[in-house]
This record gives sequence, structure tokens and C-alpha cells, in this order.
Amino acid sequence: MTRRPERVFITGASSGIGAALAREYAARGATLGLLARRQDHLVALAASLPNPERHHIYSVDVLDREALTAAAHDFVAHGGADIVIASAGISHGTLTDRAADLAVFDAVFATNVNATVATFAPFIGAMRQQATPCRLVGIGSVAGIRGMRGAGAYCASKAAVHSYCEALRLELRGSNIRVVTIAPGYIATPMTSKNRFPMPFLMPAERFAAHAVAAIARGDSYRVLPWQMGVVARLLRLLPNFVFDRLFARAPTKQRQGEA
Repeated sequence: MTRRPERVFITGASSGIGAALAREYAARGATLGLLARRQDHLVALAASLPNPERHHIYSVDVLDREALTAAAHDFVAHGGADIVIASAGISHGTLTDRAADLAVFDAVFATNVNATVATFAPFIGAMRQQATPCRLVGIGSVAGIRGMRGAGAYCASKAAVHSYCEALRLELRGSNIRVVTIAPGYIATPMTSKNRFPMPFLMPAERFAAHAVAAIARGDSYRVLPWQMGVVARLLRLLPNFVFDRLFARAPTKQRQGEA
């Protein structure tokens, strides 16, 4: 009996990591649900993929929970979902003493953390009913390993994604649903193109996607990509605070919203 193509739902699909994952899965014959705010980008992406008639596009802001839930239910109604990837995310530099940045903190957490929860929630019930293994994939970051100067919102939000996915993994233990956390290092995307500091082990988005898809298929609980950044992350975690503080107190900061 021929197994049906995998069905994969991806948020933040219009560019960057989300679009790279969409291209990788489409090349492997998957049927996709592509969700992002920019409909024109989604239409262009879907048209560029193999079997464009197979894919579903949803022009939705992940902060609109009602619309996000409706999109999830629509995708499930067309044949179920095997893999859901919460890839939508934003990144801005923030400084706590700048009043304007408090709203940026709210936006970063809403998009990177709360929308991850809202993405997974509508799929879990239907996934439990499926006979085949399913995956919920959270996109964290090496930035979530330690807090970096001028990136408090982004680092804290990605640390929260890591902890949330770990908790969800325990909630779903014993079911047919595996929770996978992918923690990218520096990946060549429009988001990282704004960084104004060196980015060691910068990885092309296409290569990242190929490795991420393999990790998702294996059901890895946690995977840092590229692997070199995994080594760096472990070393950073092991550094005593006084050493870490001395090394990174003067590190370059992320670009704040509105900065040239």
C-alpha cells in the first residue's frame, strides 16, 4: 500500500527558515499548509514549489488566534496534519531602560512564544486520533541558551520556547506525537542580514532546512544547527557567570526597532 504524502503545516512560511523548510518538504513530495501575513509572498512561494495545486495558503497573522485556529482546522479537514512547525518569529534589539522598547518586548513574546502555543493547540486533538506518528516542532534559537546584551526580549523569548517545548514533550509522552525543538544558530535569512556583528558558522537556509527535516523525521527532542553552534552553546552554558559577564559585557548589540 502506497503511503500518502506527508502533510506539513508551517507558520512564518513566507520567508527565511519557514520558506526554506517549505521548499525542502515540497521537494520530498509533502503537501503543505503555508501560513504567513503576506499573501503575495505565499502565492509566489506556492507557485514555485512542486505540485503547487496540492498546497494550501493561509494569509493570517499568527497573533490572530481565531484566524490561526480556523486555518489549522481547515488544513486538518483536508486530510490531517503529520507535522506542524511553528516557525513564525521576530527579532529586535531591546534595552530595558528605553520606554519605547517595552512594547517591543510584548510583540516579541507574543509572536515567538504565545503564537507557538496557539499554533500547536488546535492540532493536538486531531493528531491523537491518527494512527501514524506526528510531530510538533518549535523553532528556538542558540540565543535562548544565554542572555545577550541588548537582546533581552529575543533571548528570553527563545529560552521560553525551549522550556515550553520541553514541558509539552512531557505532556504528550506516550502518545503518537513527538515534540521537537530546533535551535538554529546563525542562518542566512532576511532576519540575520540585519545583524551588525560577526556571525560564526553562518549556515545557508537550504542546508539548514535539509538537516532540520532529518532531525524532525528522527523525532529528535532537541537539535542545534549547525552542530558547531551546539558545541559553542554548551560551552557558553558551562561558563561561570563572572567569566561570561566579563567576556560579553561589551558585545555588539542587536539593532533596535526603528534604528538605521
